[in-house]
Amino acid sequence: MNDKMFYRRLRNIGIFTLALLMIIVVRLAVVQIFQSDMYQIKAKENRVRLVPIKAPRGEIVMRDGEVLAGNELVYTINMVCTDIPDDDRDEIIRKLVDLISPYDPELTVDAVNKMIKAQSYKLYDPIVVARDLPWECVVKVEEKRDVLPGISTGVEPFRIYYNGSLAGHALGYINAINQEELENTEDNYTISSLIGKAGVEKSYEKELRGQDGARRIEVDSKGSKVGELVTKEPLAGNNIYLTLDYKLQLVMESSMQTLVKGLQDNIPKAQVASAVLINVKTGEVLGMASYPNLNPDDFKGNMSPDKANYYFPQTKEYDPLDPGAATNRAIQVSYPPGSAFKPITGMAAIEYGDVSPTQDYVFCAGKYWMAPFIKCTAEHGAVNYYGGMAQSCNTYFQEIGRRATKSNIIKVAEDFGLGKRTGIDLPYETEGLLPTPEWKKELGTILIEQKYEALRKNIDLKYDPLIAAASSEEEKAEIVKDKEKDHKNLETQYKFDYSFATEWQQYDTYNMAIGQGSNYYSVLQLANYVSTLANGGHCYKPHIVQKIVSTDGRIMKAVSPELVRDVDVSDSTLQITKDAMLGVTEHGGTAASIFEGFPISVCAKTGTAETGRAEDDQENEFHGVFVAFAPYDDPEIAFASIVEYGQHGSTSAAIICRAVFEQYFGVVDHYSEAKQVLESNKTPKQIESALKREQNSKTDVVED
Repeated sequence: MNDKMFYRRLRNIGIFTLALLMIIVVRLAVVQIFQSDMYQIKAKENRVRLVPIKAPRGEIVMRDGEVLAGNELVYTINMVCTDIPDDDRDEIIRKLVDLISPYDPELTVDAVNKMIKAQSYKLYDPIVVARDLPWECVVKVEEKRDVLPGISTGVEPFRIYYNGSLAGHALGYINAINQEELENTEDNYTISSLIGKAGVEKSYEKELRGQDGARRIEVDSKGSKVGELVTKEPLAGNNIYLTLDYKLQLVMESSMQTLVKGLQDNIPKAQVASAVLINVKTGEVLGMASYPNLNPDDFKGNMSPDKANYYFPQTKEYDPLDPGAATNRAIQVSYPPGSAFKPITGMAAIEYGDVSPTQDYVFCAGKYWMAPFIKCTAEHGAVNYYGGMAQSCNTYFQEIGRRATKSNIIKVAEDFGLGKRTGIDLPYETEGLLPTPEWKKELGTILIEQKYEALRKNIDLKYDPLIAAASSEEEKAEIVKDKEKDHKNLETQYKFDYSFATEWQQYDTYNMAIGQGSNYYSVLQLANYVSTLANGGHCYKPHIVQKIVSTDGRIMKAVSPELVRDVDVSDSTLQITKDAMLGVTEHGGTAASIFEGFPISVCAKTGTAETGRAEDDQENEFHGVFVAFAPYDDPEIAFASIVEYGQHGSTSAAIICRAVFEQYFGVVDHYSEAKQVLESNKTPKQIESALKREQNSKTDVVED
């Protein structure tokens, strides 16, 4: 290589190097001058984190000021997935679970991975791995922070239920939002959010949840906090004031629990009961109870298998011996009302059937004289409306039901709200069932078609192989003839059964008249129908929330009585029926022994209802039903209760009613004893939280 070529190459290398330097200089100039702001922001974002601040849920308070649900500050363990090296994630999660599991045994590696998967679209948001942990656990996690990148501890407000299971079904509970809920909500929730899942907590989720705040904090390269920048304070949710009366609710639940446990000595199946108490002039629900109890605290974290089975039994079919405690049986389950339905039949007969309550007597010889010859509770002899109601005579009410006609009984029942949702401000209310000819035809058609479709297939399965295996045409023809004959006989039977199963029969009227057959209503529907009867025919929409109040004391909403309709039954018929129901609690009435000596006049109706469950002994197993209102001359409250397998209403559900009425009218103070039991059953944490809240309330008063 000569010198000339060498210098030429050296010059080219110099030019290339200079050009490269010029490009770098230009790029640096662009970055420094034109893109300086953008890169400063990016750098700042790498050292600034947005930490959400959970808003306290609004309190849930009873009408007399007793706080059922409040908040307390608890320690949390949080995870930011984007701060965890992908290669080390499994190991870090395992270490974290090992630290927390002694304090939260239900937390597993799988559970944490499910949380991460559910928030895969937003991994930079913190995930709350565990809540309500003791200080010792927090200390252990903090000590291991160097080997747990992306893991931090925090504090947030957490739901506390100061009275345990009191009004648990009405209150409902909160739990972690699931993936489906997260996808279907337009609100600003994350996978770490806790939302109302049942009861008032669910119905009033938007009012209770509040608005989360946020903190902008500066962190170092390891993610540790080095400074505080800006904080947006959270806005607490609104407070919900219930219509429930603390003393009445406590007495209702206490008497119900005592009754059910007492019945189990002789009736093992008697494990379930529910009751509702309504203000007849406003539709306010003063008491609502369902047993077995529901403790909302059980749902706040991971639930043990035993508790899960208690609330949600792992059985495919309903098992009365294994009732799920999560169900609010006052509004979510329908029952046959039994004789508690008889006032409906009576009003239909007097209003439309030209039945005189005093002049028209029916002779009872122990059973009705028309097929299917339904039995009565006794041989009552000649009874009129007042005697028939007081003694709960099946024969009498079947006969006046026949005179009233099915159409008029259905009309009155619909007018009083039976077989339709009341519209109460609680979720999952059942519709119940008021049987009608249209309903029977629709259901009967489905059932008959299913039955006979299977029978037709059975004939084909029987003969088709024989036809295929026939050794001659003569044998084959004979088998085909037998098959056609069986099909023809089946179709003849089908026509008969179809007519019987789909057309309203006279016995359907007899059954409906005494509250049996296919009548199924919720306890709330029964209470509301009796309330409507008591107040003179004004059907109000039941409600459990009285008002919604902001944290600064402003009334955001006051719930006023809502009149749904006035029933199309005359005042005279209503009054006659009230008079007849008064006889139920007087001498000779089916509830006389329960209300003997009671200073307030009570109108009532007992019920001994066939369960309608195929597996039960229909001759010996019954639900106890009781409805009542008082005082007779100026009604204030209406009550309904059902005790599953309680046998007679007068010896089961009526006992609960007596205790509640005694408390309401100041006849006997059951509250003091029930309160002692409630306090003795509180957990140490509930007691501690209640004391803290009381101290904080006193401090607030002093500061004001």
